[in-house]
Amino acid sequence: MSSKKTYESTSKSRDPVQRGVKQTDLLGSALFFGLRAADPFLQYQILANGLGSGLITALGGTLLPNGPPLVTNTLLDRYVGLSPYRTVLLAMSIGSMIKQNAHLTTIMQEPMLPLNAVIIGTLNGVFNSLNSLFFVIAQTSASLNGEHFPQTPLVVGSAMYATGIFLEWYSEAQRHAWKKDPANKGKVYDAGLFGLSRHINYFGYTLWRSGYAVAGGGWIWGSMVGALFVWDFTGRSIPVLQHYLEERYGEKYTNYMRAVPYKFIPFLW
Repeated sequence: MSSKKTYESTSKSRDPVQRGVKQTDLLGSALFFGLRAADPFLQYQILANGLGSGLITALGGTLLPNGPPLVTNTLLDRYVGLSPYRTVLLAMSIGSMIKQNAHLTTIMQEPMLPLNAVIIGTLNGVFNSLNSLFFVIAQTSASLNGEHFPQTPLVVGSAMYATGIFLEWYSEAQRHAWKKDPANKGKVYDAGLFGLSRHINYFGYTLWRSGYAVAGGGWIWGSMVGALFVWDFTGRSIPVLQHYLEERYGEKYTNYMRAVPYKFIPFLW
């Protein structure tokens, strides 16, 4: 009798995904969708209307002036009215919301349980809010580096964000399309972007999260966010998922691991 502990008895309790269960939890999906849909409105209140400014000044922080609004000669001028830098940060909130809700409604097959929906939806909102708050505080804002717009943190952060969002979305879309083919049932997906890294979607998420943080709060905050997600993915998410996949696919997954040695960062790690 094998002494190896099973996924059910060990790793499953640390896994927020209900792996192998193909159904929808309407309440959980609605909670997650609603929390993520509300996030851009929350970020707008911070960036445009000074939400949190009382606490910032009470703690000794100085608020960054709003700056002249972006002029596009469209309805954006009437309904947004943010500076170009703040407009980009708001767009990052909107983009992450669209990506995650699209994943929930078009790609994800497992149920989003209500508790997980609240935790994950809230954590995404907290990280986005910290990015916005660190930006509007003069002592931590990435925009106050002595450069004119577009400042280096915004350029680098935006490039990281766009690349990461693409890697996460496109890798999962490729895999989803492959899984829909009945001929692939029971096989391990090793093509597309997942041929570069076994967890390229996790790398993409870490990259865009870090880029968003760099654009808002600068290099130190961006590095802290990146390090946090590298630690979480490599210390919890990847081992848990790998345990499930090894148990489900056996030698097929072992062969995939040999063919694609990079578990997180393509061509590096």
